[in-house]
Amino acid sequence: MSGRAKKLIFLLLGIVLLFPGLGLAQKEAVVARLEGPINPATSSYVRRALEIGEERNAEVIVIEIDTPGGLATSMKSIVKEIMNSRVPVITYVSPKGAGAASAGVLITIAGHLAAMAPGTNIGAAHPVNVGGKDMDKTMTEKVLNDMVSYARSIAKERGRNEEWVEKAVRESASITSEVALRERVVDIISEDIDSLLEAIDGREVTLKGEIRRLETKGCVIHYFRPSWRDRLLITISDPNIAYILMMIGLAGIYFELSHPGAIFPGVIGGISLILAFYSFQTLPVNYAGLLLVILSVALFILEIKVQSYGMLSLGGILSLVLGSIMLFEDLKVSLKLLIPTVLGITAFFVIVTGLAIKAVWRRPLTGKEGLVGEVGVAKTSIARQGKVFVHGEYWNAQSEEPIGEGEEVVVIGMEGLLLKVKKKE
Repeated sequence: MSGRAKKLIFLLLGIVLLFPGLGLAQKEAVVARLEGPINPATSSYVRRALEIGEERNAEVIVIEIDTPGGLATSMKSIVKEIMNSRVPVITYVSPKGAGAASAGVLITIAGHLAAMAPGTNIGAAHPVNVGGKDMDKTMTEKVLNDMVSYARSIAKERGRNEEWVEKAVRESASITSEVALRERVVDIISEDIDSLLEAIDGREVTLKGEIRRLETKGCVIHYFRPSWRDRLLITISDPNIAYILMMIGLAGIYFELSHPGAIFPGVIGGISLILAFYSFQTLPVNYAGLLLVILSVALFILEIKVQSYGMLSLGGILSLVLGSIMLFEDLKVSLKLLIPTVLGITAFFVIVTGLAIKAVWRRPLTGKEGLVGEVGVAKTSIARQGKVFVHGEYWNAQSEEPIGEGEEVVVIGMEGLLLKVKKKE
């Protein structure tokens, strides 16, 4: 072997010794953040985060949780994705001050390992107002028992405290991170993602019926951020935002219909209405409430055409209020938003309707009808016919009474281009 070849080999060995990870695939940890109300948009985001983790062959997927809860259907969708993931999922209530309430409890305990940051809490998982209406005692017990059995089955699968989980659902129990660790609700308390990955290194989890040892120390962290589409969908999936968009849309379309040619209100209304209907597909919409809101707009429009002495407007206001209250099941529009919005939109409809009614019943200002009643001056004496100056123009006119030159006349009719006039009294 030549000296040059030996030098090359020693150089390569030195590089390998100095950089042992060079040329080797480094393990990754995919981190996604579940923040805010749980709805179909957040469910879709979490599902894609798990898919990314599988595609990148990640060592673990960490889901940071800070949620007040949300839709049961979306929660169950997330839990199902976690339970069937081919990559170990670590649920982590973080940062300090965060909480996993209601549906967030079941998502947390569904993780292969569950962790919390200091100063966080978990609990209060009692189902609230399911179906968007008051339930009788029997139905309430059915829903509650179903949620309890679902929660216990998840806790049993993950080896966690089934009794406390049932207590969280039945009695809305809530505990701190320290108590959660002591009660075997979670497995670890960690300050941040880095310390969490170090803490779970070497731990064993059951994945698809097989024991897997985690090797997370030194993992490269890949943060899975929401795309602009995710952010838009999550934003408009808020029932308050969806409600405002619908109100703006209906108001804009109504203004355009009552004042054709305005254009701008119609464009804004159309865009807002499309966004509202797009968000409705991610929300539990009560279609009876939606129809009541649409009916209210129809009643306001009819008020312009029909003399109901305010009865149609009153019906429109009542329909708008009831529809707004009934619009969403499970999730509710905030009363602090609903009341001023209903009052503002009602005032808008009433004012625009009043202006439209005035426009409909106002005396015409142009054309044949607009000339009747106009005052002019006789430019010639009128025995049977003559000329008058009316509305800035000279007209041939006739009168059944003599009118002297320079006298004021009033238009009482029109035949073709001939005005019928009389002396102004």
